[in-house]
Amino acid sequence: MNGIPELGETVLNYIDGRWEAAASDKWTERYDPADNSVLVARAPDSSREDARRAIEAAARAADGWREMTPPRRGRLLFDWFAWLDARKADLARLLTREEGKILAEAAGEVRRAIDILEYTAGMGRRLSGQVYPSEEEGVFCYSTPQPVGVAGLISPWNFPVAIPVWKLAPALVAGNTVVLKPSPLTPATATALVRGLEEIGIPKGVVNLVHGDSEPGVEMISNPSVQAVSFTGSTKVGKMIARSASERLLKLQLELGGKNPQIVLEDADLDQAVGGVVAGGFGSTGQRCTATSRALVVDKVYDDFMTRLVERAKRMKIGPGIEPDVEIGPLVDERAVSGVNHYVGVGRAEGAKLVTGGDPLSDDRHSRGYFFPPTIIEARQGMEIAQEEIFGPVVAVIPVRDIEEAINIANSVRYGLTSTVFTRDVGRVFRFAGRAQAGIIHVNRPGVGGFSHVPFGGVKESGYGGREVGDEVMS
Repeated sequence: MNGIPELGETVLNYIDGRWEAAASDKWTERYDPADNSVLVARAPDSSREDARRAIEAAARAADGWREMTPPRRGRLLFDWFAWLDARKADLARLLTREEGKILAEAAGEVRRAIDILEYTAGMGRRLSGQVYPSEEEGVFCYSTPQPVGVAGLISPWNFPVAIPVWKLAPALVAGNTVVLKPSPLTPATATALVRGLEEIGIPKGVVNLVHGDSEPGVEMISNPSVQAVSFTGSTKVGKMIARSASERLLKLQLELGGKNPQIVLEDADLDQAVGGVVAGGFGSTGQRCTATSRALVVDKVYDDFMTRLVERAKRMKIGPGIEPDVEIGPLVDERAVSGVNHYVGVGRAEGAKLVTGGDPLSDDRHSRGYFFPPTIIEARQGMEIAQEEIFGPVVAVIPVRDIEEAINIANSVRYGLTSTVFTRDVGRVFRFAGRAQAGIIHVNRPGVGGFSHVPFGGVKESGYGGREVGDEVMS
């Protein structure tokens, strides 16, 4: 059995080791965002009742799973690693058809998920505590990590393979049972991941999958059998979760939005800096929490930088991500197009100058999908378009006098996920790194992505709770 859903397949919830429809028998349909005539998947529109049954199954399985030794749990994850690695090309193609990103980016996401899984599976032999000297004779004093119990995992649509994997793997190797609630926009990729876990022999009830919109997530937050929730999504929803969770002091890990800056100083390699904005701002069609949505460029090189950036943006090929020469795929759905349109309109109303792009594509080649061109706007500090997360291929370029003004503007927003600088001056690199209010700092490279063993997360309104990925995920 391949385990990867076919296009147009009806996928199901996975509860207590069984695949089943929602109790209400309600369904949702997901179409290819590059061609909305192509059905990708039909999935259950689950309710709180479905989530409750999944949570009960996870609670029943919790004692048996935590009693399995960590190395044995790790070996199961290595089996899942091998399962995914053998199917990575098929999974990448499904990801592109369901979420929309270009095939090269989809393959990169799947590769990163596999690498994170490999590293995390090895934690089964690295989980350790600490021995302390005792203040009293005859007393042995030590600490050891313990699972929390049932973990609710709420994952987004924009990285529908990597993010579920980096939530599932540490929760499982630590001895927790889980309920995964993926985005309703990406039910097929989530189903593929859970089919893999089923096929490698994960015990029933240890992993449960509930499709749907907000109702299953609401149940996770309020159900007393859930001891921890990990959520990736918007800051607005993250705050709602935090308020609800505070009623019972639920353990939370929230990875939220960003308004990430790239600073370009006068000694930067401008071609390299332009490449950073193109990869960071227009890669994945700008639909990343780490997307570069602000370029802060010193006056001395501003005009030269803008000329190169605009020229590069205008050359980018836009189309279905499944085509090999395409550089920008579609936005995820019509609501995403409306959101990007809204912010471009706000920028124009504020007096920002639209340099290129700015309108959805509606010609014959693009008429059946949600395509938006790379958009560059000259803005000023304080404009809404330079403050709020857009989640589309829009970069606001702001001129600055020097590194001091650039750092001040970079830090002025409520977010703090990534921050990037392009310069040849090592002294200014360390000056920037010491003052940047961000969880992740990049130097002379695009401000997106990360390594599979390095902690990921932000500060301010970009994150709450512990980090994801790497050893710190166990904290």
